[in-house]
Amino acid sequence: MEALDHKCPSCGAKIIFHPKEQKWVCEYCGSQFTLEEMQKYQNASSEDVNQKTVQKDVKVEEADVYRCKSCGAEIVADANTTATFCVYCGNTAILKERIQNSRVPDLIIPFQKVKNDAVGAFEKVVKHKPLVPKLFKRKENIDKITGIYIPFWAYDFEVDGDVEFNATDTRSWSDMNYQYTKTDTFLTKCQGKMSYDKVLADGSSRFPDDLMDSLEPFQYKDLVTYNHAFLSGFLAEKYDVDDTVAIDRAKSRTINTSVSLLQERVRHQTSSVAKNDLFIQKSDCNYIMLPVFMVNIKYRDKTYTFAMNGQTGKIVGDLPLGRKEVILWSVGIFLLCLAVMILLFIGGVI
Repeated sequence: MEALDHKCPSCGAKIIFHPKEQKWVCEYCGSQFTLEEMQKYQNASSEDVNQKTVQKDVKVEEADVYRCKSCGAEIVADANTTATFCVYCGNTAILKERIQNSRVPDLIIPFQKVKNDAVGAFEKVVKHKPLVPKLFKRKENIDKITGIYIPFWAYDFEVDGDVEFNATDTRSWSDMNYQYTKTDTFLTKCQGKMSYDKVLADGSSRFPDDLMDSLEPFQYKDLVTYNHAFLSGFLAEKYDVDDTVAIDRAKSRTINTSVSLLQERVRHQTSSVAKNDLFIQKSDCNYIMLPVFMVNIKYRDKTYTFAMNGQTGKIVGDLPLGRKEVILWSVGIFLLCLAVMILLFIGGVI
């Protein structure tokens, strides 16, 4: 099988999508092209290619070998990779067959940030964290930051119904002899009808759901019709979690948000849910690709994952604590406290 690549219409060199210009830029001759110009030179997919196609009977192997159109080298990709790189020449390889043998994405938010933005954000996060091990901060790890389009299902929901809350108000007072506390208990019923636009659910099992949720919000004003040309210069995944499965997470998130919004209307000091009679119905679903920078760092047999929203620059992830760093800081704090106590003792303060 052959991999699709993109060539500069002016000189034939490799051309990639540049987030800052929101254009395709040739690093060899400096030419820049809009999506319309790329389509004119048949260097971007047409509307026919972008049409949704679902072939349920297509069997996809665990790994396939593609041939790079630039240098002829073989590219090995697993079943869920739709865009990768040739390890020999660095050319982007868009595996069009993978896209067409499943549902083609409806929409995409192109990258707005570049790798240097992600590097800077990661360096800023770890710079002033003295307890983070030095191994975690090594430049080699920062170089591993990769831009990748991750598949999401975006659902439109209608929510209708009511929720009952057990609510309380408490006040206290005292006189010369006693302390009094009065608690009033209420049963409060709130009704509402709410509409939700594009509630997200991660469509790839490779990425932790809680990490992907933490990258929100994405700004939907930048959503455009999907075109495989946007994948140039980045990696991309194909969904392996079907929309009929992912919808359960999206529904749960939507119901929880609806309950919280109704609970805000309860004008009492405390409240808890007594009965939930909310009903949710899907009105639409879109398959969209969202830009994310990822870095996975292995430390003491555990992999720590950082992710940055490739549109807004929001960065999330867990930081490890280094044993050596914790010990040194603990000893340092102890010695500092001991020195302060000795000075206070010598000075006659204690």
